[in-house]
Amino acid sequence: MAKGANIGLAALSDDTGSVVVGLSWSSASGDGDADVSVLLVDGDGKVRSDSDFYFYNHPDAADGSVQLLGKVPTENGSEDRISLDLTAIPSDVATVIVAASQYGSACFGDLNDLRMTVTDRSGEALLGFSIPDATIETAFIFGELYRRNDEWKFRAVGQGYETGLAGLATDFGITVDEGDDEDADASEAAKTRDEAEEEKPVASGRSEAAGSAEEMSPGVAGTDTRTAAALPIPAQATASTDHAAAATSRTATASPLPADAPQPTRRRGTRTAKKKVTLPKAAKKSLAENDSWKPARLFPVPSYKSDREREVRATSVLLSVMAEVPEFGRRLTAGFGAPAGRMQTFTEVSLPHGDSPKRPDGVIRTERAGKLWTALVETKTNGNPLKSEQVQNYMDIAARRGYEAVIALSNDVALEGSPLVEVKTDGRRKHKVSLWHLSWAEVAHQAQMLIRHEGVGNAAHAWLLQELLHYLQHENSGCHGFQNMGPSWVPVRNGIDGETLCQGDPRAVEVVESWERLIRQVCLRLGGELGQKALPVQRAKRGSDPKSRRMELADRLCEEGKLSAELRVDGAQSILSLTADLRTGKIRTSIDVPAPDGAYPLSVAKRLLRVLNDAPADLHVETLLEGRSGPRGTLERLRPEPGDLLPKDGVAITGFRLSLFKGMGSSRGSTESGFIRSIDEAVDRFYSSVVTHLGQFEQRRAPRGASATETSGAH
Repeated sequence: MAKGANIGLAALSDDTGSVVVGLSWSSASGDGDADVSVLLVDGDGKVRSDSDFYFYNHPDAADGSVQLLGKVPTENGSEDRISLDLTAIPSDVATVIVAASQYGSACFGDLNDLRMTVTDRSGEALLGFSIPDATIETAFIFGELYRRNDEWKFRAVGQGYETGLAGLATDFGITVDEGDDEDADASEAAKTRDEAEEEKPVASGRSEAAGSAEEMSPGVAGTDTRTAAALPIPAQATASTDHAAAATSRTATASPLPADAPQPTRRRGTRTAKKKVTLPKAAKKSLAENDSWKPARLFPVPSYKSDREREVRATSVLLSVMAEVPEFGRRLTAGFGAPAGRMQTFTEVSLPHGDSPKRPDGVIRTERAGKLWTALVETKTNGNPLKSEQVQNYMDIAARRGYEAVIALSNDVALEGSPLVEVKTDGRRKHKVSLWHLSWAEVAHQAQMLIRHEGVGNAAHAWLLQELLHYLQHENSGCHGFQNMGPSWVPVRNGIDGETLCQGDPRAVEVVESWERLIRQVCLRLGGELGQKALPVQRAKRGSDPKSRRMELADRLCEEGKLSAELRVDGAQSILSLTADLRTGKIRTSIDVPAPDGAYPLSVAKRLLRVLNDAPADLHVETLLEGRSGPRGTLERLRPEPGDLLPKDGVAITGFRLSLFKGMGSSRGSTESGFIRSIDEAVDRFYSSVVTHLGQFEQRRAPRGASATETSGAH
């Protein structure tokens, strides 16, 4: 669509009651990101109250009409998805504004391929709108959905702001509360003597507005003098030394982060948000006489005789909790096109199919306004793969019975361009059935986000989710996530060790795909423990496809013998790098920390070592200079002599590289000697013992008082 164009959704599909909006972008450098937001505005173009503003700290509506689904990796970058149940949008809401904002000094001109898409509940794309001319804007209205004669229409807006999220929010009737952040900044500035000089305020204002369209939308913001309640725009989170809640016990594949590990600062929520319930930060003292007394569990995990018993049990446990905890059920199904409404779940339902009936592992049914949404569920546990024939049967049954979806649930992780099962669809059928994949790691991630960080409606729901997590993490549940690097792992590892692996070997591509699945799972687990979104960084070229990208990485693996990945935690200033060297058998975790401007080099070195006072003695610290590396050493050697980090020729220091090394597991599984276990442990140790201590150092890099927008934390 062209900028300013509009179209009715009914002209694109017969089923537009529920849609998923996607905002996507890419970055050649891999360090670009943005946050989405949604505003519900009335006929005057203003929010009815602060609760009509949905963003990272207020991600969903109580009525299910709006739910921010979060970021997902794509072949070239990432996509932020939003579920909109248009049938649940209140009648006095005229327009749904879909926007995104940058933070810090970043702007949308730094990103490539800015695009907004709208899909129906089956996942079929209805429309797309690209923004090719972004420059210095720090916030953008991508598009809007608005009512016109009892019909929902879409307009491609493409309107930018130079004043960030605060400027955008103000335009729609939200008054930004800056006082708290200004006081905090003033206090910190008084304590810090060696921070960078304050920058001059950035000129505020909106960039060129969207082109004219054939009809004025009721959601277009204009000047309005009426009073709106003050809403604090949270500061972009950075790694800090604030202590967060202890992470729950993880799967048997890796040890959890320490309970007292500092976490990235949680963004502040709106003052009007209803308080949600999370689990206590510290567990209550047990009344047991000794450790042999095991607490009673709602979902005990017996020693199963067969995988079939394990699958039946896991399906029943999950679906029952989804039906009883609305936030959890909605979180897992909103991205699959399910409407917000009453959910009921079933297991072992017999459905006719040819000569013999078929029994899907489960059925999810949601009702809203007299309309039903139904999904069949096929479950696999342990390392059992999904079977194309089984999934195909359920797709055919769903199509004949008018069901909307089939959900395949397994320990595998789906990748773009590499489907887990191959199914055929009959194009002659008018009714469309969508096939979705859900990993057990994603299930655990969403449960942990709710009970540890975001909260649920009441204590009973939090307890149910805790019992579900305990079940999933039990060694006998078979729901531990991706646990096997595949049959090509050992031959590829041996081929690299013996220098017999050649470029173009398809086994190397299989290992690269397994590595990508493992990194996706590491991000889910790390994000669940920190309460922040964690994603793999994609440094993809424009127009590259997943297959060619993986082949290129496989050729590099054959040549260098290394598997590499980069992870970004939402809100962190630096990227975590992870490299597994199959030749040396070492795993390297590292992070580059930029040096502050205008400070004395020796003061910077001393401050860094002071911040890393509790870091492991074997941490490697390397000074980064312009175009080259500088002095390096371990913390054990550098602590008594910080001056050893300074270059002898007085060249300016640009930053520091912090690295930890660990032995790599050799087997393809997740046993004590397994490769997957060693990756999990390496990431956990580095993040808990190094990254979480860098907040003090990184926070002092940020210039203070840059603008009213930055002071309020808008981005």
